[in-house]
Amino acid sequence: MAASSEHVESASTVTEPPELDKTEDGGEPPGPKIRDTPGDIQLEANANTVALHPSRDILVCGDVDGDVYAFSYSCTEGENRELWSSGHHMKSCRQVRFSADGQKLYSVSRDKCIHMLDVERGQLVTRIRKAHESPINSLLLVDENILATGDDVGTLKVWDMRKGTAIMDMKHHEDYISDITVDQAKRILLTTSGDGTMGVFNIKRRRFELLSEYQSGDLTSVALMKRGKKVVCGSSEGTIYIFNWNGFGATSDRFAIKAESVDCIVPITDNIMCTASMDGYIRAINLLPNRVIGCIGQHPGEPIEELAKSWDSRFLVSCGHDQLVKFWDISSLPNMTVNEYRKRKKKDKRMKSLTKKAFGENDFFSGLLDETEKKEEKEEEEEEEEDDSDSGSD
Repeated sequence: MAASSEHVESASTVTEPPELDKTEDGGEPPGPKIRDTPGDIQLEANANTVALHPSRDILVCGDVDGDVYAFSYSCTEGENRELWSSGHHMKSCRQVRFSADGQKLYSVSRDKCIHMLDVERGQLVTRIRKAHESPINSLLLVDENILATGDDVGTLKVWDMRKGTAIMDMKHHEDYISDITVDQAKRILLTTSGDGTMGVFNIKRRRFELLSEYQSGDLTSVALMKRGKKVVCGSSEGTIYIFNWNGFGATSDRFAIKAESVDCIVPITDNIMCTASMDGYIRAINLLPNRVIGCIGQHPGEPIEELAKSWDSRFLVSCGHDQLVKFWDISSLPNMTVNEYRKRKKKDKRMKSLTKKAFGENDFFSGLLDETEKKEEKEEEEEEEEDDSDSGSD
């Protein structure tokens, strides 16, 4: 259900500062606290999807009840505000996406409809009823007029929103389409599916090109890395499959991480991406050399549905089954480098924490973990130096 007026009012009144004239010692009252990241946003239902505005501190999420919410976010404590809510979808909202100019919002749903809303007011502008014969699962905006949608039975449609009609309607997957991406030239569309394949479609020529070889497990996500030279696909079995561009038939490499799944992928740099999993962890991963750099954060014990990056690349946002939207500081991530040489790993070593909130800000053991990690790293370096000296004497 859409948020009631009472809910909206309570959300807005939280941000009002307390009326204090003076502190006990007669000085001015302290100003609002500035955090490293915006505070968590509590929702009324599990969110399936989250998207961030391309130029403003605004996010939108869609939930299992079919509602869409827009929030402004801020690092000033208490300054997250609900802007509007929309209850136009009759069933679960599967994905939301902003237009490139940030003025329009598109959403797709289990109710088989495509909606376009005005971002400022949250009002429904365009609805395409029965856009698919089956529930719609994925959405991609190719440009300001063209969008692509994939449904639960493997049908891909490409729409010209100026006419409100599909210019491509193809079914080459045997199961749901989990994710869609497009190359920089807006020519080749890539899809991942629950049937374990990646699909390749030429949207300029409006034709199907090929399916990749079958992988074990569902392919759940797809992204372009290395300036478009590599395609990475996540899977339900925790393996990342790597394809060369124009080598879509077979993988060039694969990388298994210690995770239950790789459900979504967000590129951060040409080499570094963030992934989310059913185990509730957000991992930073380097591509070639393939390494798990560490943990960005977590929704403890709850699957994560989607990740999104802020317009200024400062924050990563996640939504999970705990009915929370969380913010993570990733501003230092682009400066990280990964050595070709793989260090020895000790058994049962925890993932390295890459943000202050990765294991909880108030975790008593976080300091102990940091000290343990430093000690282990020092021991590893000493071992490596010994190995090097031994090998040099042979």
